[in-house]
Amino acid sequence: MDATNTTGAGHGDVSFPRQHARTQRFTLGAPRTFTVSPDGERVVFLRGTSGTDRANRLWVLETATGAERVAGDPGELLGGAGEALTPEERARRERSREGSAGVVGYAVDGAVRWAVFALSGRLFLADLRPGGGAAREIAVPGPVAEPRLSPDGRWIAYTAARGLRLVAVDDGDGDRPRTSHPTDSPGTQPQTSRPTDSPGTPPQTDTPPRTSTATTPEAPGTQPQTSRPTDTPGTPTTPPRTDSPSSPDRLLAGPGSGDGPQVCWGLAEFVAAEEMDRVRGFWWSPRSDAVLAARVDDAPVRRWWIADPANPQTRPAEVAYPAAGTPNAEVTLAVLGLDGTRTDVTWDRERYPYLARAHWSAAGPPLLLVQARDQRTQAYLTVDVATGRTDEVLTESDPAWLELFAGVPAWLPDGRLLRIADVAGVRVLLAGDEPLTGGALHPRAVLDVGDGDVLLTASAGADAAEPETGEIHVYRAGGDAAVRLSREPGVHGAVRGGPTTVLVSAVPSRPGSEARVLRDGRTGGGTVITSFAERPVLTARPVLTRAGDRRIPAAVFLPSGYREADGRLPVLVDPYGGPHGQRVTASHNGHLTSQWFADQGFAVVVADGRGTPGHSPGWEKAVAGDFAGVTLEDQVAALRALAGEHPLDLDRVGVRGWSYGGYLAALAVLRRPDVFHAGIAGAPVTDWRLYDTHYTERYLGHPDRVPEVYDANSLVAGGELSRARGTRRPLMVVHGLADDNVVAAHTLRLSSALLAAGHPHEVLPLSGVTHMTPQEVVAENLLLLQVDFLRRSLGVK
Repeated sequence: MDATNTTGAGHGDVSFPRQHARTQRFTLGAPRTFTVSPDGERVVFLRGTSGTDRANRLWVLETATGAERVAGDPGELLGGAGEALTPEERARRERSREGSAGVVGYAVDGAVRWAVFALSGRLFLADLRPGGGAAREIAVPGPVAEPRLSPDGRWIAYTAARGLRLVAVDDGDGDRPRTSHPTDSPGTQPQTSRPTDSPGTPPQTDTPPRTSTATTPEAPGTQPQTSRPTDTPGTPTTPPRTDSPSSPDRLLAGPGSGDGPQVCWGLAEFVAAEEMDRVRGFWWSPRSDAVLAARVDDAPVRRWWIADPANPQTRPAEVAYPAAGTPNAEVTLAVLGLDGTRTDVTWDRERYPYLARAHWSAAGPPLLLVQARDQRTQAYLTVDVATGRTDEVLTESDPAWLELFAGVPAWLPDGRLLRIADVAGVRVLLAGDEPLTGGALHPRAVLDVGDGDVLLTASAGADAAEPETGEIHVYRAGGDAAVRLSREPGVHGAVRGGPTTVLVSAVPSRPGSEARVLRDGRTGGGTVITSFAERPVLTARPVLTRAGDRRIPAAVFLPSGYREADGRLPVLVDPYGGPHGQRVTASHNGHLTSQWFADQGFAVVVADGRGTPGHSPGWEKAVAGDFAGVTLEDQVAALRALAGEHPLDLDRVGVRGWSYGGYLAALAVLRRPDVFHAGIAGAPVTDWRLYDTHYTERYLGHPDRVPEVYDANSLVAGGELSRARGTRRPLMVVHGLADDNVVAAHTLRLSSALLAAGHPHEVLPLSGVTHMTPQEVVAENLLLLQVDFLRRSLGVK
């Protein structure tokens, strides 16, 4: 039995843990964040120059020839200096789990002629047209964040110093476009499918249909195992500009004289970015004459302080953290005309305090999705941009909760509302009241809204002919039946513009993901965009299956070279196991760490029990009010069922996980020590009262109303272990001390309760590390320490 599959030729015999860490899970160097021009002639994307280069460049590919060029090089634009990130920018990257550097995001105009992005708090403009020159800086007050071009390409709105600002785009020769002062009400437009002046202008949604922000599609919902963005050691940094009076720049909206320092414009609040997947705080009108902007007041949110014990001379960081049961930020909206007008948007914020989605396209007025605090009711609202009044289009309710989806709500070109909803136990894509999908598909997200169809991703539904375990495919809906565009079994996503589609595919048989440019409706051939990602030094060999009576999706890994004569193996259960975290995928790279643990002499089991996405509404919502019982029960059921088909030694079972998986690992050894004999809990939630409002209350309710639910589902309640069994199993707890998502108090409270109960355990504090895993050397050693702990605890030689 080969238990040493950790090196490979061509990488200097580097170990897998080291390679995995330095390549940020093999994502560096892979093309990502695609946009396709509406004429289909250009594909814009981000990519580094190698599999270990953290600094993304902005690239353009001409689809007619396949030729690529760099449109924005951070090294050249910063003069070789390293990035200087403000604390606010670090926090934004933490929310999006962004571990790379350089150009990490960009925005385009409607015709995809220009792109804007921020580097070190400075604003840059890139010409995407054929023969376009080098990107150039636009001198504006800073530090700049979230720059976005108007659809007509004449203006850039951006945030700086808690305000939303506006600057005109010149033609590169110093001439600026004429400033318009429209006489029409800001944002009004004819009810057509596309603006007449900018054909193909993408709608201003929270998840733009033509832009993919996922690095790879292989492991939806998993927490990226990357390091916190840091400046490159030993390189000079360029501080962001704070003032540039020579720029034709003005303030659209900023904190007023009566506002405190907690008020900002144009940015998403914590729970929107962390839990709703709404990372935007403003949206351009299709006519480029107004902006719909969020005003966020964090004053009601309670303050926490996150200290750095390794550096006691530094002040603790103040964090506005809305823990379950406590006040949220107050979020309002206003329509800001470029002529200086401001119209406040009104809706019943007492009933619907959460702004979950916003959409503004030429097909209709601004569209909002607002939710009640318990997320059991939500309303779709239209905005009258002249008065700020909102009208209710539709109200939805669900006794468990209402899920949010990428790409919707949106207007179809014919004016109907496009949404994803759960109807009679089936998740469907709806155009008005007309279902565009049925029980054979389980929609995941809308990718693009075309003139005659909708592009979406979906997994197999309850009525599908085959279970297609772990697969996610791209479909085109709008005719008699949805048509699949992706061919191979795998995990697929897409971005579309005019006749061109970029299909991004990850499959079990090859490492990484492949981005293929397809033209004129073809599903094969085309141009493959070059990836510089490193090839892993090991090969993942998942056996995808369904376990037990519930047919729980599972993946099993055995050591490379395992033979039946090797007998039963000690087991490592390696779950995420909770909402929005699908681990069992028909891909390769998402399983590499599990395969590495298998190659250390374990049989590794990954199971996606109830509560995980991709199956049915009932499957996902089975955890309502009961994290601890349902998710743990399904891990036990999957383990026992798989033992009848695979060489699993149930007398030696360990469990490891991170975030929700860390919670599940600690839960397993404390409440089911008869099944699990050792556990490793990374960044675990141990007291659900310490986690944020939007996530926790969605599943468990309000802690003041159902305190018993919080006690039952937490590992610690009232300073004591909650419902722990008598048998004491070894437990290692790992936590980053700079984590502002699952704060280190979770681990400290668990450790105190374990100590009070006389329960032996190990705590590994990671100084300066956030919810993302740490730097290269630390990440490598962390994996090795886990293997050592499991071998000691399970008696594995």
